[in-house]
Amino acid sequence: MSSAAPPPANPLLPPRVAWAILLALASGFTLSQSFRTVAAIMGPPLAGELHLSPQQLGLWAAAYHFSFGIMQLVMGVSIDLFGIRRTILAAFPMAVLGAAVSAVAPNYTVLLIGQMLIGTGCAPAFLVCTVFIAKYFVPQHFTSTSGLIMSISGLGVLATATPLAWLIEVSHWRWGFGVLAVASAASWLAMWWLVRAPRGSSAAQPATERQSVLAALRDLLRLFALPHTAGLVAYAAVAYAGFITLRGLWLGPLLVERHGFSLVQSGNVAFVMTLASMASPAIFGRIDPGGAQRVRWLLGFAVVAVLMLGAMGLIHVAWADVLLAIGYGALSGYGVLQYGYVREAYPEHVRGRALSLFTMAMFLGIALMQWASGLAASLAPRFGVEPFTAALLTMSAVVLMGTLAFWKLPRAPAAD
Repeated sequence: MSSAAPPPANPLLPPRVAWAILLALASGFTLSQSFRTVAAIMGPPLAGELHLSPQQLGLWAAAYHFSFGIMQLVMGVSIDLFGIRRTILAAFPMAVLGAAVSAVAPNYTVLLIGQMLIGTGCAPAFLVCTVFIAKYFVPQHFTSTSGLIMSISGLGVLATATPLAWLIEVSHWRWGFGVLAVASAASWLAMWWLVRAPRGSSAAQPATERQSVLAALRDLLRLFALPHTAGLVAYAAVAYAGFITLRGLWLGPLLVERHGFSLVQSGNVAFVMTLASMASPAIFGRIDPGGAQRVRWLLGFAVVAVLMLGAMGLIHVAWADVLLAIGYGALSGYGVLQYGYVREAYPEHVRGRALSLFTMAMFLGIALMQWASGLAASLAPRFGVEPFTAALLTMSAVVLMGTLAFWKLPRAPAAD
């Protein structure tokens, strides 16, 4: 098998141009990955300064994913009706504004507002990548190219490990948001410069064929009439949530408070975990078996994830927690297999909306898991349970419930 990058399928778009556009779009997705994982390193100093409880910390992290997830409905319709360029250029400045607001936030309420602005601005970041890949790359390489972009975006997660920990230790957590605001502005400029519709094609539906926004939203909600949508949504809500909630929220506080690590030491563990997670999506995308075997892989790897989260909750040994975290990072890429499933499960004319529904479920699931694990951590001391044990066992249970729903509910005939 050749290791060369998969070629674009659209003859109107030369390969070099297609990859330049895709990488510009991926820069926005990379920044969104940074924003969603800052809590693991920023959490301890931020909570200390603003006197936040574990529940408040979980809600702060969840605010990004809640706004990100809710806006998938709007962004999916916008991409179908107005195109990739207009959608991303209109939305992403809100991420810049939200980062700037967070950098100067005087209290918890303003910090939440900043998070919600960031989540709204980043909402189309990955969706525009997947829609672009589906439109301009050959179908056989959809999963592998999506996996490659997810791996590249891991650079954003990597930046919120040791580099962010070092920046906070030598300055302040507010500088983290300041740097991200500047980087996001640079990403917007790159997308403004490079992202163009190819000559001879339309970036969006012709005006005479456009639905109203309400009609398009009704079409999106009609996806729930298909019997396989509910199971897909349930699985999407938990598959990525475990990794992001561990890496993006609890890993730093767990290592610092449970095992006495310094902020930079916890950042080093997050760095290695992220390196493992960066390779994982591209590998799983490359070896995607398709069909019924893909479904068996999705179920099997999710069960392994359930067991690993449970083990971290129950085994209070530093080296075990470090190895389990890194192992979870290496496993995390199995979720990319869902994109091939979605592509086969829905016809092309609604695929943008199907992907937006899938992405909405994924990030609302993260918001739910972060909020629920934060609530569990806050309530745990009343029952004599360590907060991190309660948080991790809650995460394990949520992943298990979503996996059981996917197993028992109907699945798409074309993808099973």
